[in-house]
Amino acid sequence: MKTAIRRAIRTTIESKMNEMKKSVITYTDIEPTISQINAVRTACEAVAKAENAECRFASIVLTNDETIHIYNREFRNVDRPTDVLSFPADEGDDLIAPPDGFLGDIMISVPTAIRQGAELGHSTERELAFLTVHGMLHLLGYDHMEPSDEEVMFARQREIMAMPEFEGLD
Repeated sequence: MKTAIRRAIRTTIESKMNEMKKSVITYTDIEPTISQINAVRTACEAVAKAENAECRFASIVLTNDETIHIYNREFRNVDRPTDVLSFPADEGDDLIAPPDGFLGDIMISVPTAIRQGAELGHSTERELAFLTVHGMLHLLGYDHMEPSDEEVMFARQREIMAMPEFEGLD
């Protein structure tokens, strides 16, 4: 009887721990809509599923052009806003011991996503999902600095964005 109770308690605790290891979405200097936040969450979960990384998680910050410009200048020496920045947890000296499963941070400019979505003829939610997929793949080690790496990463982005989770994000 005690073993069954312990097993049940342990299962409950492990379940709660897994729930806590979901990607965290915050925002600063903007007020995203629920549908925008949901698009980002869906993208995080889709990448984790596609990459067999369900136990991995990231921090995603939705922000404006001014804030992302500051980070782009500070960390990439590029003096302009951008759409998405990724900061892998296993790079740099800021974290002494990242939590188990933590991939890193992603910052997305919502105003840029709105503009890019309109320019490309699709919704802001679809663009935010795409930028989240792009950022998550960077955190998982994908890159596009070399043509061969770009081919691999962009093909993976297309495969993930074709998943049923993204149906309806036009």
